[in-house]
This record gives sequence, structure tokens and C-alpha cells, in this order.
Amino acid sequence: MMKRFWLSCLCIGISSGLFSAEESRRVRIARENAPAVVAINVLYPSAATFTGTGFVLTPEGLIATNRHVIEGASYVNVTFSDGTISAEAVPVSAASQVDLALLKIPAKHLRTVKVVSSADVEAGQSITVIGNPRRLQNTVSSGLISQVRKKPDGTLWHQISAPISPSSSGSPVFNRQGEVISIAFASYAGENNQNLNFAVPSDYLLQLVRESGYTLPPTASTAAQAAPASNALVRHIQKAWAILRQMISRFRTKDPTRT
Repeated sequence: MMKRFWLSCLCIGISSGLFSAEESRRVRIARENAPAVVAINVLYPSAATFTGTGFVLTPEGLIATNRHVIEGASYVNVTFSDGTISAEAVPVSAASQVDLALLKIPAKHLRTVKVVSSADVEAGQSITVIGNPRRLQNTVSSGLISQVRKKPDGTLWHQISAPISPSSSGSPVFNRQGEVISIAFASYAGENNQNLNFAVPSDYLLQLVRESGYTLPPTASTAAQAAPASNALVRHIQKAWAILRQMISRFRTKDPTRT
């Protein structure tokens, strides 16, 4: 009976460590990538305005967003997380098959995100999204890849459960390593629909970047990026085990006449 008690204590300690490591991972993703996520400010010929989301791909100011965010715009600029507003953003190219576009602003030494292939993305993977829903800049949300959907024309979509609202179009979707694996672009509206949202797999973005003549910065290895979270988990397990050993030691040396 007592062994089960101590085993339960250890399991609780390890579970606490797992949740803490998961939280630390999301915090790290948000902290490292928020400076590279921007608000796309759009002015239309009718004088109407719109705000979407984008993210920086190169230090020289190449930015990804959705095609529908900038389509028909007469003027576009971007706002960074620190409040800095760029000069005019110039459209570079747009994909015809999927909802993606590239913008360019005059800049140097910008913080960037890391974009990796979406070929291995599977349903059930944890994701983190950073966007500007309802113009609330750099909002962080989390969820899952609900499913990888194939349209009749063969195009792939990622169905995601992370909350998406207007102005979130163009938000980067990150995997557990803090790498972009898709780009949010749409959701099913309606009061009976809950988190039925969709994103364009990153392979389409990588293709658009190549076709436009750009090269992305090299990405760090997945193992190197995962190390901080892994080390944190190991430390939590070691700490839980040390506490359990202390409790067992005190129990064994306790005076049996005391209560």
C-alpha cells in the first residue's frame, strides 16, 4: 500500500514536470517568434481598411501573408510587435493554387521565423499560433493539427483547432520545435462551429519563395531547438525523484511513537 502511495507521488511529480515543460515550450516559441510576426495594414481604393497578419522570412524584409489579405489593395505597410511601422510594403508574388502571397519592405537585420517542410505533419500534432485576431497584436493560442485534408484538385489543407478570428489571416502555425509548418487562412463561421479552422501547409510557401527567387536563412537542427524543453523535463523528473527520496528517508527514520 505504501509503495503505491510513493509511486503515486512520483507520478504526480513527473506529470507536473511534463505540464511545466509544455508551458515553457509555448512561452519560448512566443518569446522567440513574436518579433517576427507583423500586422499587415491594408488601404483599399474605396478608403476602407483591413488588418491581417504576416511573418518575416528574411532579415532583408521578405514577408509572408495570405493572398486575400492584400488583394486589391492600393497601399500596404506593416506594424511590428514593438510598434514600429514600415515604409510601404510592395507585393512580390502570389500563389495561384493556394492563398499565399509575399511582400517586401526595405529593411535589414530583421528577426525571422524558421520555416520547415510540412511533408511529415500528421493529425494530432500540437501547434502554437501567433497572430492579430481583431487587431489584438501578437496573440498566442494553441491547439492541434485536427486533420490533413486533401481537396478534389489535390491541394492539401491543415485543419487546425487553435482559435482563429478576423485579422488572423496569415498567422504562422508553429510545431513543437517553434518552426512554421503552415499559415492560417480561413475558418468555418457560425455559432455551432467550434475551432474549425484551416491553414496552408508550409511546403506551398517554400515553393513560392523558391519560384520568386529568394533563399531563406538556414534553420537550426530540430534536436538543438528541442534541447531546452527536454532538459527542463529531465530537471523536473530529477527534482521530483529527489523530493520523493527525502520523503521516504524521513518516513523510515520517523519515531513510531509520534503522531
